[in-house]
Parts: sequence; structure tokens; C-alpha cells
Amino acid sequence: MKYEPIYYGEYLGLDKILNAQDLKSVEHGKEAHDETLFIIIHQTYELWFKQILHEIDSVIAVYNQNHVSPRLLGTVNHRLNRVVEIQRVLNSQLAVIETMTPMDFMEFRDYLVPASGFQSIQFRMIELKLGLRQEYRLGIDKQFFNSRLKEEDKNTLIEMEKEKTLLENIDSWLARMPFGELDDGYSFWNEYQNAINEILEKDKKMIESNETLHPKEVEFELKNLQSTKENYENLFDEEKYNVLLEKGLVRLSRKAKLAAIFIRLFREEPILQQPNSLLDHLIDIDEMFSTWRYRHAIMAHRMLGTKIGTGGSSGHDYLKKSTDNNRVFTDLFNLATFLLPKTHIPKLPEVLKRKLQFASDE
Repeated sequence: MKYEPIYYGEYLGLDKILNAQDLKSVEHGKEAHDETLFIIIHQTYELWFKQILHEIDSVIAVYNQNHVSPRLLGTVNHRLNRVVEIQRVLNSQLAVIETMTPMDFMEFRDYLVPASGFQSIQFRMIELKLGLRQEYRLGIDKQFFNSRLKEEDKNTLIEMEKEKTLLENIDSWLARMPFGELDDGYSFWNEYQNAINEILEKDKKMIESNETLHPKEVEFELKNLQSTKENYENLFDEEKYNVLLEKGLVRLSRKAKLAAIFIRLFREEPILQQPNSLLDHLIDIDEMFSTWRYRHAIMAHRMLGTKIGTGGSSGHDYLKKSTDNNRVFTDLFNLATFLLPKTHIPKLPEVLKRKLQFASDE
């Protein structure tokens, strides 16, 4: 079959892309040199956002079903890793825009009001698809989430709120994992709880018998130990865990959390290596966006000082607060709380170990 010849510029639509920088400063009579940089940086962000959405949509499609083929986990991890690498590029681009000085920015800033990064519908879509529903946004961020958007964009996000997010799909998938219990009555979690109780009791005795600690320090250490104990109690008491879930203090269901802990504890087992990589990629994505938000906040402080942003927010102060408020996979970060030293991890029965390997039962 013969294909028509393709010309590079036409295939990439370069006539549209390279002529899409309309400077407001030119419209107002005098070109501000750095406005071109400002526009190109943000247009580049939006192109990368489009690619991130493309990857996330494909991953959600895999998990948005009752059965996920293990053969697809490699593809999922490959695409999520691509998202992480794109995020590295997004973070590195901030160094380019920081070559613009505050006074350079002031040459055209007033022409942009009330345009703002708040109005990046694609970035809002990424946050929402990952799992940052509006109900989980805190304080001022709830006020600004939709307030600066056109009606059609508001409606797009409202409709997206009805869709199952990546976090929710991953939760359902984790909750279906069969490991941890066997038909003969064996429960890994009973063994795990016994190991935890032994460690906590040993730590308590160590603190109480440490003669180098001041009584106030002993009190402080015991209080921390009690807090750790309560974390475990919340994990193994379904009623207590559901209270945390209702308050939004945890986002993963209890079954999903237990499955994720099991994956982390036995991550070297063949069948769990891809699921463990998946958890790592989700943590990386959250970390990269947190880094991007924080660096964006620092840049805004550098450019604006304490001035309000063009979109009407408190500028640097708002961006800094949103760094922690807008994380999605905090539960996965917190899995480290429940891990044990290898020497204390309960041994699995042979029948379960065989299930975790790429081999038949024969």
C-alpha cells in the first residue's frame, strides 16, 4: 500500500502552534520582551498536560473493570512512569521562566487580569481524574476551584465528578486481591498483629528502661509509641477505620489498605513486583505534583512578593497552602507506617508462597 508523502511542518501543525503567541503588550502599544517566554512556557505546560491526560485515561480504562489482566500491569507501569518523566520536565521548565525578573513580568502582568493558572481546565482535569474531588479540597481552594472558570468549563468538571477516579479504581482493584487469607483458616493478619504487638511491647520496655532519658523524654517517647499503637488499632478495627474514612482522614478502603501493605511487605515475590511498582509510580506522581506546586509557590513569591495573583488569590500564600492540601495518594505514603523489618515479617505457608510465584502447584 502506498502512503501519501507527509511534510514535517504540516504533520505537526506548526503553522498553528508557532503563530499562537498573541502578545497583549503589543495590543496595548509596546511589546514586552518576556511576554513571549511567558506564553510559550504555559502553552508547553498545556501540551504536556494533554499527554498526561492521555496516559491517565488509558490507565483508568484498564482498571475500570471487574477483572484486570495481569498482562496489562507492565503497560500500566510503563505509562505511569511516562507521566512521572513528563512531570520532571514540567519541574525543570520552572528554571526557564525564573530567568524572567519581577520587573520584566511587571511590564505585561496587568494586561493579564483576571487570567490565571486557576483557569487551566486540563490541570483541574488531571487532579480530578487522579482522585482530587472537590469535596477533598480544603478551605480557600474550594472557593477558587470553579469561581474563575467559564460556565462550560465548570460544567465539564461537574460532569467529571460523576466518573470513577484513578484512586477509586485502584482501591477497587486492591480490595479484590486474594492474598492474606486461605481456605484452611490461615490468616496472615493474625500473625502480623502478633508480630506488631511483640515489637511494640519490646519498644515500650526499651523506653522505660533507658536510664539516659529524662522523665519528660520518657513521657514523650511513650506518648509517640501510644500513637503508633493507635494507628495499628485503627487499621484492624473496622468500625474505627470506617470513622476515619467518613471524616476523610483516609481515602483507601480498609481492604485496599491491607492489600497494599501485603504488597509492600512481600514486594520481592514475583507476582507482587508489578503491583509494587504501580504503588511506587502513584507515589512518584503525587510527589512530583507536590514539588511542582511548591516550586510554583516559590516562583510566585519571587515574582510577586506579597501581591495578590492575577486570578485574585493571595498569590504565594495560596499556592504554598495548596501544596499539602491537594495530595491524592497520601495513604500510599503512609504505608511505611505499617511495614516491619524483614526479620519480623511472619513466614508464609508454602501453599501461599506458591501462589505468589510464576509456577504451577504441581
